[in-house]
Amino acid sequence: MENFNSSNVEQPINGVLPKPILEENKKNWLRKSLISLIIYAVLFYFIFERNLSYISALLVVLLIHELGHFFAMKIFNYNQVKLFFIPLLGAYVSGKKTIVSQRQISIVILSGPLPGIIIGFSLFMTTFFIPNDQLMMLANIFLFLNLFNLLPFIPLDGGRLLEVLFLKQNHIIRIIFTIISILVIIIFSIWSKNIFFLIIPLSMIFELLTEIKNEKIRDYLSAENIPFKLNYNDLPDKDYWIMRDCILLSFGKRYQGVQAGIHEYSIMEGAIVNHISSILKTPFIKDIKWLEKLAILLTYLFFMIAIPIIYFSLHVL
Repeated sequence: MENFNSSNVEQPINGVLPKPILEENKKNWLRKSLISLIIYAVLFYFIFERNLSYISALLVVLLIHELGHFFAMKIFNYNQVKLFFIPLLGAYVSGKKTIVSQRQISIVILSGPLPGIIIGFSLFMTTFFIPNDQLMMLANIFLFLNLFNLLPFIPLDGGRLLEVLFLKQNHIIRIIFTIISILVIIIFSIWSKNIFFLIIPLSMIFELLTEIKNEKIRDYLSAENIPFKLNYNDLPDKDYWIMRDCILLSFGKRYQGVQAGIHEYSIMEGAIVNHISSILKTPFIKDIKWLEKLAILLTYLFFMIAIPIIYFSLHVL
């Protein structure tokens, strides 16, 4: 968690207040992660199946999946890497880096589902030699959750991989892709009769509307020759206040009570800083050639198509 402390900021320089620097609360994220894990387990126990072995297996699979993302980020020197469970929905890992690489992001994304699929398929093959219902259940959870996560829709890992490889620089196509993903998840939620999944498309719609407004702000910044393809730490103080005014004019209801044009810190400054950070585009290195993209796609298709075919073929035997 990051907080803004107005007592730590400096005095105005040449009439311009320095941009705020958020304080990271490093010691609490692990405790909050464990609390979110416990809440996840308790809610799942009471709302769905009161089967401790099934719930334990589900949590193990989720944890291994997210630890794949976690350690990949650590290997690539991401900062502030944190893991949280979202009760009834899943889990996520977050992290920050000053310059992001297309190759590194692709590896981080695939480090979640691919190890899980390999583990699940290995456990499944083991049951042919050591028949065991609990082992089969664990194998099925590993395979289902990780294969589901490879589906080519945002916010799943499969959709994020396609976005990084082909769509990241095209705003219009990304919006279309996101809308398709929202519709698919809504249809899946209705088909599976799982109303909790509807939380995902609702939050995606909110984020999509925010991103459309953010892109308009970026268009204005481009027209005014104000750079936004940089990290927050490199953002000039005067540009911070310009972007802040743009946000307050575009999102007046969200930041009600904070007036554009008045350059002084407010109690909502932490939220505004995070919003500005979302408008800034972290420098993105396109370091994957088409031949490597093809190799990644073939690997993706193998795990997405070939593994299920082999799995169901062996099930029939």
